[in-house]
Amino acid sequence: MAFVDVRFPTDIAYGSAGGPEYSTDVVITQSGHEQRNSNWSAARASYNVAHGVKTQAQLDALIAFFRARKGRAIGFRFKDWTDFSVTGQVLGEGDGVRTAFQLIKTYDSGAVQEMRIISKPVAATVKIYLGGILQDEEDYVLNTSTGLVMFDAPPADGVVVSADFEFDVPVRFDTDRLSATLDAYGVHSWHDIPLVEVRV
Repeated sequence: MAFVDVRFPTDIAYGSAGGPEYSTDVVITQSGHEQRNSNWSAARASYNVAHGVKTQAQLDALIAFFRARKGRAIGFRFKDWTDFSVTGQVLGEGDGVRTAFQLIKTYDSGAVQEMRIISKPVAATVKIYLGGILQDEEDYVLNTSTGLVMFDAPPADGVVVSADFEFDVPVRFDTDRLSATLDAYGVHSWHDIPLVEVRV
């Protein structure tokens, strides 16, 4: 998969619409009952950034960004302003042997909990804790392409590993064509500029 570690313009992303999406097959019987089959174990986000373009400068930036990504060909980072940060996220417990911990985000709804793997953290925002104590950045290595945290020395048995961080979503354009309407001089309107999350 072609992917570049470049962020979509955050000012355009701020005006976007979208969020998590699932794939479910629903079969309705003649009696009106339903049978539902969930095709994905985890959500896949999709967005429409068309309404985030407000100025000519943003339009120019979007066109340049789209051309550089060659439409659907190359993935990139996207800031979902509705869901981009984590505080006090438990990554696991030390056992005296394990040195690698994956950044994740958990979503709780009653007794149901869903775990989301975070592969594109924003490096400058990441803070790692052992037993609630903030660790020096020299004590671990963060892979910003995978979200994997590697400690120089394994955390002691029973020590809780946690993190605070912001993150991006790996996405691509879900179109190979940009189509704009010139409503008036210097005023453009866009109907649909879709982005879709890519699995890492």
